[in-house]
Amino acid sequence: MGPFKSSVFILILHLLEGALSDSLIQLNNNGYEGIVIAIDPNVPEDETLIQQIKDMVTQASPYLFEATGKRFYFKNTYKNVRISSSSLKFHFLLMNMVNSFADVLVAESTPSGGDEPYTEHIGKCGDQGERIHLTPHFLAGKQLKEYGPQGRAFVHEWAHLRWGVFDEYNNDEKFYLSNGRIQAVRCSVGITGKTEVNKCQGGSCYTKRCTFNKATGLYEKGCEFIPHSQQTEKASIMFAQHVDSVVEFCTEQNHNKEAPNMQNTKCNLRSTWEVIRDSEDFKKTTPTTTQPPNPTFSLLQIGQRIVCLVLDKSGSMATGNRLNRLNQAGQLFLLQIIELRSWVGMVTFDSAAHVQSELIQINSGSDRDTLTKRLPTAASGGTSICSGLRSAFTVIKKKYPTDGSEIVLLTDGEDNTISGCFNEVKQSGAIIHTVALGPSAARELEELSKMTGGLQTYASDQVQNNGLIDAFGALSSGNGVVSERSIQLESKGSTLQNSQWMNGTVIVDSTVGKDTLFLVTWTTQPPQILLWDPSGQKQDGFVVDKNTKMAFLQIPGIAKVGTWKYSLQASSQTLTLTVTSRASSATLPPITVTSKMNKDTGKFPSPMIVYANIRQGASPILRASVTALIESENGKTVTLELLDNGAGADAAKDDGVYSRYFTTYDTNGRYSVKVRALGGVNAVRRRAIPQQSGVMYIPGWIENDEIQWNPPRPEIEDDVQRKQVCFSRTSSGGSFVASGVPNAPIPDLFPPCQITDLKAEIHGHSLINLTWTAPGDDYDHGTAHKYIIRISTSILDLRDKFNESLQVNTTALIPKEANSEEVFLFKPENITFENGTDLFIAIQAVDKVDLKSEISNIARVSLFIPPQTPPETPSPDETSAPCPNISINSTIPGIHILKIMWKWIGELQLSIG
Repeated sequence: MGPFKSSVFILILHLLEGALSDSLIQLNNNGYEGIVIAIDPNVPEDETLIQQIKDMVTQASPYLFEATGKRFYFKNTYKNVRISSSSLKFHFLLMNMVNSFADVLVAESTPSGGDEPYTEHIGKCGDQGERIHLTPHFLAGKQLKEYGPQGRAFVHEWAHLRWGVFDEYNNDEKFYLSNGRIQAVRCSVGITGKTEVNKCQGGSCYTKRCTFNKATGLYEKGCEFIPHSQQTEKASIMFAQHVDSVVEFCTEQNHNKEAPNMQNTKCNLRSTWEVIRDSEDFKKTTPTTTQPPNPTFSLLQIGQRIVCLVLDKSGSMATGNRLNRLNQAGQLFLLQIIELRSWVGMVTFDSAAHVQSELIQINSGSDRDTLTKRLPTAASGGTSICSGLRSAFTVIKKKYPTDGSEIVLLTDGEDNTISGCFNEVKQSGAIIHTVALGPSAARELEELSKMTGGLQTYASDQVQNNGLIDAFGALSSGNGVVSERSIQLESKGSTLQNSQWMNGTVIVDSTVGKDTLFLVTWTTQPPQILLWDPSGQKQDGFVVDKNTKMAFLQIPGIAKVGTWKYSLQASSQTLTLTVTSRASSATLPPITVTSKMNKDTGKFPSPMIVYANIRQGASPILRASVTALIESENGKTVTLELLDNGAGADAAKDDGVYSRYFTTYDTNGRYSVKVRALGGVNAVRRRAIPQQSGVMYIPGWIENDEIQWNPPRPEIEDDVQRKQVCFSRTSSGGSFVASGVPNAPIPDLFPPCQITDLKAEIHGHSLINLTWTAPGDDYDHGTAHKYIIRISTSILDLRDKFNESLQVNTTALIPKEANSEEVFLFKPENITFENGTDLFIAIQAVDKVDLKSEISNIARVSLFIPPQTPPETPSPDETSAPCPNISINSTIPGIHILKIMWKWIGELQLSIG
């Protein structure tokens, strides 16, 4: 062990794949605690890097404090480290697989070679982000001129992560027209600078003034806004935190509402401070006059995984085949899901707790078999959940502290005494994953998961939905070596009658294939099982366990790549098929699907959003077929096609995150979520994630009236790899709890969703072409009834007085089905639309019961009519020229001078405001 690792404080800490968004960051007396900064294993060990991270956060804390009006900082905490919501401190987490769980991830440069700090943000304005990405090169301070001081950049990214604000610059559209004048996209407009082009060719570069495109009135491609190094403007951190004078976020007083940037588009023209002010953090705090201390850091390194199963065997488990289903799911977990070298114990409970196994380390198949034989086989008695938890703590403490250990708690019964051990759970530092089985499971279960950062799942009594096996399948560690993680390829079930067949296929792609397991369960009699590999060879050797009504086949070595076919035959019973595998190679990242809901509770009629994030390492997978199956306690299952189109619930197009609104509530209570993803002819892989929220790359600085250019920003080429990606995956998205759902018939209270991708272009000098993605009748489902389009020459009037703004005639505009492309061409009437006019457009969608969507993002067009250039005087035929030895320009020099003056006047009129 090198000096880097030997100096690290060791604490066992495990986080689960399903808990990727359940950050344990807490706001305590104005200070943030519980932040996990993880270092990717591919980053070379270097003690200097640790110090650089500490320096960055230490510098960021007072900057954040002053920028938020003395309201927030990174808290100074004590050395008593526990992983619980009440006491987790600011941690560096060093572990083998951290990409899914860190609040801040330090990893090598992106595939495109960039070192830009950025934040993954899949939600809407005000929704917290997923994680911040930093590189060692950035932390080392080697790009201060390009991104500014590391501490300031960290605050910029923290605003993305914690408060869900967006950037106030625009790399794709750096300038816009306002009242006929070219403006740089910036916030606030008080930031001063020059517009220049840096031309480089053959190793030499030169600077020239930007010229404007006579067709658009905007500057030529390559024109940059170069800020002065010395400024007096204090805002804004989401535009130019690198400028020394910038120490504030834009407010409603100085926010540039016209700039075409993500903050205006996503946040309805609101300033970053308005969004922060609406956050829960802001509502919980008041400014403090005490200067905050420096943050304290704890270094953690991953240890072995410690899990204790706490399983209900009360009398109610004897109904509905629940105990046998528990045995099937438990065997899958013990035989396939739990990783080698993990420690596993087992406790069962009824009216009291019973230790079935002390902690056993999984080193071989015999260790797994030993544990499977301890699964409960008889059910009786009452339900005492706290006794089971306390017994699990005792089992763990015999070998390890409970800090960071995991408890998998399954119950189907009610227990009104659970709250009696909440404090013990918090103090334990353990992570509690809960599995609610059936409709009567204790309603307090979710609170245990929520307070400890665990995964919450729900499995109904509908056996064909395979919910219990899916719940245990989701318990694969997200921080173990990636090649050791279990990946679920398939999960299906069906109730068969009269010797029916359940037929299907499973794709084993090149990224998986190791330890591939086919598991079949049934409810009465063993079915006929037929399985063929991609070469057509029939696979025999299923191990049949008639007692637990399951059969499994472990494929030796690496399973063949391709399509595996199966056929199961039975009568009058329910069958399920589950297929799991592991990465085929330690060096080739497997394709993974991670799914979740935007919230763990839903209150009718607010919609829920389901997300599925599909990746191969850092590369998003695009154009896959992704569906979510959402099952209620009533047993009703709704199937949703998830989309990556940047409309409706989806925040960004082609980022590998597939999304959709869920509105089909049918009862109060728990809903389970499962996602199926298939790659085929259309699926492709991108090399890198489009960076939607990150620190601006500074092209250069003006110092002493001279431009000091930075190296050009690394060009990101078309990184979509055309090779098709074939795969099949299933993923548990956990569960959520719905409330406020009225009795049937459930009223239609869902409006169309907001249009977020409205774009406008001018055709000629009088026609405006609009494009957008159609919303639905209920958010992004169905077909809207009509559109209301309004226009104004004032962006604020259109936003704040939409109903009073001029309405466009849309009689001929018939809405298309949700997620279709809409196109509408119109001519502005009853409004002055002349050269230099800025026109703003917005849309509302209306459903059949007259419910209206939120007003869309506001699109703008600026009418620019290029000045007419005086016609060139035709050159006379040299044979007839009276003075053949004199050039035409020497005889009429005024024409050349007039051209120069006309160009100069145009540039003067359209110069930076």
